[in-house]
Amino acid sequence: MARADSVRADYLQNTLGQIMTLQRQVLDSIDAQDRRLAMFRGTLRSDMTEVQRQLMQIQELTGQSQQRLSEVQDRLAARERVPMVVDPELGGDTTGAAPEQTAPQSSVDEVYQVAVSLLNRGSPQTARTAFQQLLRQYPDHERAQDAQFHLAESWEGSDPDSAVAAYELVVQNYPNSPRAPTALYRLGLLAEQNGDMETAQVYYTRVVSGYPQSDAAVLARAKLNPDY
Repeated sequence: MARADSVRADYLQNTLGQIMTLQRQVLDSIDAQDRRLAMFRGTLRSDMTEVQRQLMQIQELTGQSQQRLSEVQDRLAARERVPMVVDPELGGDTTGAAPEQTAPQSSVDEVYQVAVSLLNRGSPQTARTAFQQLLRQYPDHERAQDAQFHLAESWEGSDPDSAVAAYELVVQNYPNSPRAPTALYRLGLLAEQNGDMETAQVYYTRVVSGYPQSDAAVLARAKLNPDY
């Protein structure tokens, strides 16, 4: 009887020891999980802080660009409102005469550069407004061909049909521009994305035949002859 009690006691002691060991393991596991969770929370807070900092920086830069664009536009508009003064000694009619709209090179370049910056920073709508204003006021300026091209780019992500129309104007209005072959190639890509391979090949062919020495022609040939 005593031996049975001893065996039973040993069994209970071993079982209790196993339970205590398992409990320690569970507690250690919980403690490790708590430490990992705390580290994750700290990392998450740090990441969120960095994301918020970057967003604030982007908003600040975008706001600065928009303010700068507005200031340049105001200066251009002010120059356009300046009346023409004619020296009476030199002759000429001073009534009802409209001044010739000649944009200072630096001002137009500044509007263009701000618009490109806005486009690159992910503000296509604001950039589009600037490109459209530049084209409307100075359609013959040397920056007009670039503005028309970037205007088309600004539509690609939201309105492919408008992008197509804008790229077509690059080719139509500035056929001798370096932008023309690239615009044709982009038109081919848009047609291809729309599943219209026949139209895409027409555009690629126009690039190769009309601008054989351009970089876009190299890409167009690869589209026309993928196994070449």
